[in-house]
Amino acid sequence: MRVFMLGWEFPPYIAGGLGTACYGLTKALSRQGVRVTFVLPKGVGTDYTSHVRFLSSESQDTSGGDRSSAEAAGICELDGPAVAGEFVNVTFKGVASRHMHSSYQSTGGNLHTGTVGQVGQVGRVVSRPIAMRAQSESAQSEPSYGGDIFAESRRYARVCVGLAQDDEFDVIHAHDWMTFPAGMAVAAAASRPLVIHVHSTEYDRAGEQANQEVCDVERRGMQGAMRVIAVSHLTKSIIVHRYGIDPGKIDVVYNGIENDKRGEPQPASVAIAKTDKIVLFLGRITMQKGPEYFIEAAKKVLDKFDKVKFVVAGTGDKTQAMMDIAAKHGISHKVLFTGFLRGSDVERVFKMADVYVMPSVSEPFGIAPLEAISHDVPVIISKTSGVAEVLAHALKVDFWDVGDIADKILAVLKHPPLSSTLREHADLEIRKLTWDGAASRCRQVYETALGAMA
Repeated sequence: MRVFMLGWEFPPYIAGGLGTACYGLTKALSRQGVRVTFVLPKGVGTDYTSHVRFLSSESQDTSGGDRSSAEAAGICELDGPAVAGEFVNVTFKGVASRHMHSSYQSTGGNLHTGTVGQVGQVGRVVSRPIAMRAQSESAQSEPSYGGDIFAESRRYARVCVGLAQDDEFDVIHAHDWMTFPAGMAVAAAASRPLVIHVHSTEYDRAGEQANQEVCDVERRGMQGAMRVIAVSHLTKSIIVHRYGIDPGKIDVVYNGIENDKRGEPQPASVAIAKTDKIVLFLGRITMQKGPEYFIEAAKKVLDKFDKVKFVVAGTGDKTQAMMDIAAKHGISHKVLFTGFLRGSDVERVFKMADVYVMPSVSEPFGIAPLEAISHDVPVIISKTSGVAEVLAHALKVDFWDVGDIADKILAVLKHPPLSSTLREHADLEIRKLTWDGAASRCRQVYETALGAMA
């Protein structure tokens, strides 16, 4: 099986769950012998480094329609033999882009000043004043579609058609709306089936304030696809009722988690004793993620139990508003904003946490709770999340019920047997949620799409 895969983010260019999902799924497909050509935009001027090294020139202008595919995109190399082995069947191609992650950027890139926390070398959160540049620190914020992301998406589509002419593949797999125009264009040019993978819809990101132009792109992509993959039954329901897509063409494929590093000894630094319990929120600080409900619940917890610190890890357009709410309630000294975390800092903050809370208003899936459980952290999750469909041993709440959220936080912090039970049984549950399982399901979807074209 050969797959021409289109994505808008992939480590090291990552804003959230989409990049994590693309990474885990692609690596699993490679392990199963599926040959993947992965085409993604390369952010110009970024200083991130990882296992993917782009060979294309940053100064390259790919807007001209008369350029060859070799000029339009450079092939990425994998650094390091161990990592290269994990992606032995994957070829990465990068398209120079000035608007990477524009679909998630906050408006204007203004400076937000406030008290934030930094995860220290010994695994503690230290309060410090900084100025966070929302746009450059993280792409984790409310959609504003700045920088004409629509034009960028169309340009990406034109380049992908050129790249596809030099490639051999059986099926096209497009992740989220920015790549849907490219998926449809490549499918039409190559006469190959298109599989659309919906990780999040515009209604998840913006609610009733959804951008109609984005909704139209999503609808056209799903209508033009041979099969549609949804990350949960919750997402499938939205696709059917909001976009009018036939439920018979939608397959639910849950996200997974990497379980191959479980059981490794933990660094000594994270074992340092701490007097406070740590309650963690990790994600984009946007309307979709419900950060205000986390802060309101924090106030109710602190009214009853003072030895708690609340850590908000991430950035987004509601960061300053959350700082203001904490200040209004007089709990600023108890709520620490870390800014955007990546790599070892994410690992460190999970290892510090006593409970993880995800009060999302609308969460198509939610990989972060799985990551929390993999770090032996009990989780409290919104009922309006896809991950709630697969986790029985998590405490579930209505996102708006801050009293219930507070009660459940207190229950986990004050009753060690409850915390232990949640950790033990949830740990067994996530062992079944693997990227290999997700890859196998995707391969079945590919076969179904190919059969429909025969």
